[in-house]
Amino acid sequence: MRVPVDTRHVQFLGLTGSAVLAACGVAVGAVPVREVLAPRSEAAVLGLAGAYFGLVLLIAAWALLGRAIRGPEPPAPRTLLLTLALWAAPLLAAPPLFSRDVYSYLAQGAMVDARMDVYAQGPAHLGGPLTYEVAPIWQHTPTPYGPVFLACAAAIAGFARAEVSTGILGMRLVALLGVALMVFCLPRLARRCGADPRTALWLGALNPLLLLHLVAGAHNDAVMLGLLGAGLVAALGWWPVAGAVLVTLAALVKAPAALGLLAVALLWARRLDGRLPRLRAVLAVTGVSAATTAATTALTGTGYGWIAALDTPVSPQNWSLTSSLGRMTGAALTSLGSSLAEFALPAWHTAGIAATVLAMIAFWRRHHLRRPVYALGLSLTAVALLGPAIRPWYVLWGLFLIAAAAPSGSIRLRRAAAVASGMLALAVLPSGFAPDGTQLLLAVGGGAAAVLVLWCAYQLNARGSSSGRGRTEPLGSPV
Repeated sequence: MRVPVDTRHVQFLGLTGSAVLAACGVAVGAVPVREVLAPRSEAAVLGLAGAYFGLVLLIAAWALLGRAIRGPEPPAPRTLLLTLALWAAPLLAAPPLFSRDVYSYLAQGAMVDARMDVYAQGPAHLGGPLTYEVAPIWQHTPTPYGPVFLACAAAIAGFARAEVSTGILGMRLVALLGVALMVFCLPRLARRCGADPRTALWLGALNPLLLLHLVAGAHNDAVMLGLLGAGLVAALGWWPVAGAVLVTLAALVKAPAALGLLAVALLWARRLDGRLPRLRAVLAVTGVSAATTAATTALTGTGYGWIAALDTPVSPQNWSLTSSLGRMTGAALTSLGSSLAEFALPAWHTAGIAATVLAMIAFWRRHHLRRPVYALGLSLTAVALLGPAIRPWYVLWGLFLIAAAAPSGSIRLRRAAAVASGMLALAVLPSGFAPDGTQLLLAVGGGAAAVLVLWCAYQLNARGSSSGRGRTEPLGSPV
């Protein structure tokens, strides 16, 4: 028997989970180094277990909300936006969670503000207390980010000066602007692509990955996706030039958004008459993009070093598919005494790039006429999953567009995306570092306690529903 879903109860459940996660993040989040607790301290132990308790509650609330949306009386978009605000609010007051990248952003912004070349030097060259907040693996790594984001980071770093907390607040506000633009674009993209706006908001905006990594983690992917979404909305309307400009600006935050220019060109070609409309559209988009890039680079003064910095090395312990296969193959070759072990990782990375290109060709050939936005979402998903590096929030690149543009019959794809989102939300510690055995047990224990509480609540609710079958007013929307 299915128990009715009360949207207000789901909102409260998610708010509770978000609040518990934010409170525990003070002890186990990506806090400044001087505030980091010993891993075996009582506060750290309780904080880690509590963080995963809250995280599982939040994921469960999101899943229940998805059931309500599939029911006969789904919540209105306004209700979904209110739910997003409620769940995000506690995370705004928390320290950075699940990554220390925000400190890298601030250090890179300070370097730009100090006229240092961030495309040739890492944050270690900056010196000072801010440098120590950057994860050691990125201390000497140049940035691959484009001039649009670096200009924002430089402005915030210049305003904050040495106040790390002020800088974090500024970077989080920038990320929130990106999230707001994503939320604004999602229902509009969905309507123009023939998808359900409610489902698009649920999968693309209320997704735990967005809450954890774009809101709590303040990742610049929010700015990239917001600009990309705005550009596609413009291109689907009557403003293809504005669409090309906005998508180019998105690519000048992070390079993967450049794939969106292909979608803009295809959408522009629909509005052209005469011979060779696609060629004319491609040339037009190329010209607009080149002019936008030149103007933006001249205004920001950061130069074109980001192009060469795109091959910035990834973490040697990155758990992407190709990196994992490369390490496994290298270990096997080493055990066999082969001298080819050192070539295993580059070979798998090359294979991943080739597979990505083939997948994108297949996606665009099948969907370019009717669903270019959907083809773009699938292509960005392939880039994230088959590339040499992956982080949980990279999945949002394609998921954001798949949520808005997937055909109505692609239920399995949406279900797989939802399951993957829930699993990836559990994949990283609130501190952003890999767990050891003890931390893994604490995380599992906290999550299991949340599952037990949810099961008990379900049983109580099921009994209450059975005893109240004769009521004329249901407790919530049936599913």
